[in-house]
Amino acid sequence: MEINADLHIHSKYSAATSNRMDMQTLAKEAAKKGIKLVGTGDCLHPKWLSEIRALESVDEGTFVVNGTHFVLTGEVEDSSQVHHLLILPSVSKAEELHERLAKHSNDITSEGRPKIFLNGEQIAQHAIEVGALIGPCHAFTPWTAIYAYFDHLSDCYGSMTEHVSFVELGLSADSDYADRIKELENLTFLTNSDAHSPWPIRLAREFNRLRVDAPTSDEVMQAILRKNNRKPVLNVGLPPEEGKYNESACIRCYKHYTLRECLMKKWRCACGGIIKKGVMDRVNELADHEEPRHPDHRPPYLKLIPLAEIIAMALGVSGPNSRAVQKVWDVLIHELGDEVAVLVDADINQLDMVDACVRDAIGQFRKGQVILHPGGGGRYGRIELPSSNGTSTAQQKGQAQSAIFDFR
Repeated sequence: MEINADLHIHSKYSAATSNRMDMQTLAKEAAKKGIKLVGTGDCLHPKWLSEIRALESVDEGTFVVNGTHFVLTGEVEDSSQVHHLLILPSVSKAEELHERLAKHSNDITSEGRPKIFLNGEQIAQHAIEVGALIGPCHAFTPWTAIYAYFDHLSDCYGSMTEHVSFVELGLSADSDYADRIKELENLTFLTNSDAHSPWPIRLAREFNRLRVDAPTSDEVMQAILRKNNRKPVLNVGLPPEEGKYNESACIRCYKHYTLRECLMKKWRCACGGIIKKGVMDRVNELADHEEPRHPDHRPPYLKLIPLAEIIAMALGVSGPNSRAVQKVWDVLIHELGDEVAVLVDADINQLDMVDACVRDAIGQFRKGQVILHPGGGGRYGRIELPSSNGTSTAQQKGQAQSAIFDFR
């Protein structure tokens, strides 16, 4: 079977998260997105782990709420500010890892994403000893990411580098970016949302399609390790341009700069703000290849824009959270089942329950006619639907989408 999985989110116990990040809400909203399996996030937090333990269980590391399956995951920050994603096999192993790391943390009992005063190598050692998988979170983001502070995986993980199982790409990168770096060629790429709220524009805005025998913790771990014919068959995510740090830009006024301009200005904007190096420029610095070289095991990367954003553009409203957008979104999900079906799989004629402007907008997305304005400096990129006299330009900037099931 093939399932859609979002393996990196946060609970209500992490800073700056919605108080609706509870299991029942997550299960309900994941189903609307077409997501079968979700990482719990924050599984080292005692209160969250207690709530997880009370759920219906499939096995020691898999839990189910109204048909949505959950596996144990968590994120920690090391002494160099690098964030690491952990995937654990059972509650008992999560408890053991908590005990090990609690000796090196001041906030592991109060913060869902704790600060651990160990380096990446030491954290990886503890993770591997309890049977967890570990890899860097949002690897290219210019804050709290491995490539923000190091040029090579081994600079962070040292002797444990060979035990790193995956790299999470993050919202401002895709497989084309990462596969220009030779040291990543044997690693599995994960695309996850890192959601802090359960709503459709955040939860599963990036996800993985995995080939497994069942939606369980053991099967997911085998898929990440590409064992026994379990494997990722598709990475799904935002176009990198939509990420908050795609291009180098000022974190105060958001003016974008080329790398040459950044160097000339010594990373200071005319407004006085700091220019933050973008993922695209950082990849260019790290790249071993001018063009991506995808290994045979690398699945395709499908670029999806959240449905609510497309509806908002079609209706001409200010944002994806408006009542008008939600009304149309609800109708489409009710009729077609989930967001992936609406965006990619359903025949355009099946969308006749909504206004023509929305159908046309979805059609333009499928044809690659959505214009992308890159993000930078901490502000998300934005999308624009082409005007009637701008279609040809938009077509040059995009690539037509295929049905998600074509990537099996």
